[in-house]
Amino acid sequence: MYKVTKNTHLVSIVLILIGIVATSYAFMTDTHAAWTSLVFNNYFFLGISIFAVFFVALQHIAEAGWSTVIKRVPEAIMTFLPFTCFVMIFIVVAAMLHWNHIYHWMEEGIMIEGSPNYDKIIAGKEAYLNPIFFLVRSIIYVVVWIYCAKRLRDISLQGDLEGGIGENSYNKGITVSAWFTVFFAVSSSTASWDWIMSIDTHWFSTLFGWYIFSEWSAIGFTTILLFCLFLRKQGYLEYLNDSIIHDLGKWVFAFSIVWTYMWFSQFMLIWYANIPEEVAYFMERIELPNYNFLFWFSAAINFVVPTIMLMSRDAKRNSNLLIIASITILIGHWINSYLLFAPGTLHDHGHLGLTEIGMGLGYLGLFFFVVFRSLTTRSLDIKHHPFLEESKHLHT
Repeated sequence: MYKVTKNTHLVSIVLILIGIVATSYAFMTDTHAAWTSLVFNNYFFLGISIFAVFFVALQHIAEAGWSTVIKRVPEAIMTFLPFTCFVMIFIVVAAMLHWNHIYHWMEEGIMIEGSPNYDKIIAGKEAYLNPIFFLVRSIIYVVVWIYCAKRLRDISLQGDLEGGIGENSYNKGITVSAWFTVFFAVSSSTASWDWIMSIDTHWFSTLFGWYIFSEWSAIGFTTILLFCLFLRKQGYLEYLNDSIIHDLGKWVFAFSIVWTYMWFSQFMLIWYANIPEEVAYFMERIELPNYNFLFWFSAAINFVVPTIMLMSRDAKRNSNLLIIASITILIGHWINSYLLFAPGTLHDHGHLGLTEIGMGLGYLGLFFFVVFRSLTTRSLDIKHHPFLEESKHLHT
């Protein structure tokens, strides 16, 4: 059974306190920027949490054996999902009540012809972009995601208690995972359209759903890898060998490249076509000095770092190198998350400062607190799993 060390607990509490101070200061000084900081930080950790659910589901339906001994790690990470989902719904409701102005299309009169705020393009999207339907969709996403996450965790615990090789519970897991994967394939895209792409209401990208999924995958695999390395260093996960670490490193490297491909494909196609309503999205991020450096910097480190540091086989088995690369990748994608929201909400008034960083650290502290607490509630050693022996003796 895992026990949280005093130092780990202290770090979590300190980070949470920093987050509380930063959030309080942000809402007292610049409410609009504070809401933007809240939504982008929440999005980042929601992506990590929901990917953990997808990872567990994928291992079930693929009948994968390699990841069995690390199964408790993504199961613990997914326990942070309810908090991020609740905050997301709160942000949506707050937008409907005009407490924040994240979603420009919710402004009064914007879809009413003759109104001073009337926008013909946005009005043409009223069938899909209307507050009630928007809230209903958001609630459906989070309810199904949370339910499936809880069911997969419960089934996993049932397998430990079942005896034999746990085939009955494993088969239940396959059923839940199959339904979740189908739903997630659709909802991950539509949620990204709703919560992110609709901020820049005039703009659209048919690649956007895949782009967000590739980012969630990159940060999700990276987070799982970091937790595995941390737990192994503390003497847990006895059967976590270099072959499993190597496989996780390959996934981090692969989805970093996939994300880069999606980023470049979206950028190149829009730049080449040079259609004004599409180009405006990138021009705001490239031409405004608030975002120009961050735009190119995040794109560079999210591609260059994994390419240089994780290309070789030996690098993906080197714990210290993996930790450095993983932390850098997470920072790069956190900056990219900021760029998904801030230019469309704050325009030329946005800047990535201490309050945004402080709120991010607060989220990180709460994430640590919840995940490490979850790890203490059950044994890290999997029992009665059909592929347990395969995972224990994996060599690649």
